[in-house]
Amino acid sequence: MKIIDLRSDTVTKPSAAMKQAMFSAPLGDDVFGDDPTVNKLQSETAKLLGKQAGLFVPSGTMGNQIALKTLTRPGDEVILDHESHIFRYEVAGAAVMSGLQFHTINGPGGIMTAEQVKDAIRPEDIHQPQTALVCLENTHNRAGGVVYPLSEIKKISALCKKRKIKMHLDGARLWNASVASGVSLKEYSKYFDSVMVCFSKGLGCPAGSVLVGSKEFIEKARRNRKMMGGGMRQAGILAGAGRYALKHNLKRMAEDHKRAKRLAQTISQIPKIRIDLASVQTNIVVFDIKQTGMGSEQAMEKLARKGLWLVSFGPTRLRAVTHLDVSDRDIAGAGEILKKVFISHK
Repeated sequence: MKIIDLRSDTVTKPSAAMKQAMFSAPLGDDVFGDDPTVNKLQSETAKLLGKQAGLFVPSGTMGNQIALKTLTRPGDEVILDHESHIFRYEVAGAAVMSGLQFHTINGPGGIMTAEQVKDAIRPEDIHQPQTALVCLENTHNRAGGVVYPLSEIKKISALCKKRKIKMHLDGARLWNASVASGVSLKEYSKYFDSVMVCFSKGLGCPAGSVLVGSKEFIEKARRNRKMMGGGMRQAGILAGAGRYALKHNLKRMAEDHKRAKRLAQTISQIPKIRIDLASVQTNIVVFDIKQTGMGSEQAMEKLARKGLWLVSFGPTRLRAVTHLDVSDRDIAGAGEILKKVFISHK
């Protein structure tokens, strides 16, 4: 039985051409700073995002945590959305490794507004922590891959500059946001002190992210990377995959977005399933099956038996993610399996 794996865009496997790029990548010792492939990926990514320098890290989570540690001091407070990846999926790393406190905001559809951020900033009071950093996520995973409006980013940036508060962007899927909106990576990034972009999701690499910012920021971040155990040696094998992906896998993300919308349209036609089609802006599809009488775990089991893999996004919510290893035929097949499971369920 063929498996249609829509659990995440992290399940992608390197193509033969990407493997060849990895195999042929010139190597060195990156902790000493002399892996030429890593150095090229760092500089190329920084240039794409309009920043001075970059730092290759094993994962997006490590990239985010390094940024938080580099931009703050223990006892500081960070403002971020209550559904953000940094808050929900990074094992309280900011508290453990950086001594930070989070102030979470319930942004409508995952989008914190400047007004909400303004209300959350701490006053100058010896009894309270200092607001040191605001973190945004673009695209927003838990909100269904929605693109953060540039207009709101600008408002939040202006507010933070006025209040001397730093900004970090979890841009794990910033590639998707740029392809979907037509806004350049550089334009999105200019409003942030640091940006993390991930290569192991829609770009199809086996591992790796890059954190970018000023030269001074990256120098400090490199030391924090070493502290967290992220110093790798011949990492050019992984960076070679990243360089290949930037050349060959970036623009094609538009295909993933089209397939996600096609799948969402099919889901919207299934009785008792609720989906917000307006939120399907990139490659993530989130829908609610509460009215079918099934919970997410039961539904996933039924779907898996027919060859479709999804993930739970709550007691009655499911998520599907399109990626470069998913074809038009797979999307059609996924739609048929969803219909069989949910229409026939009583």
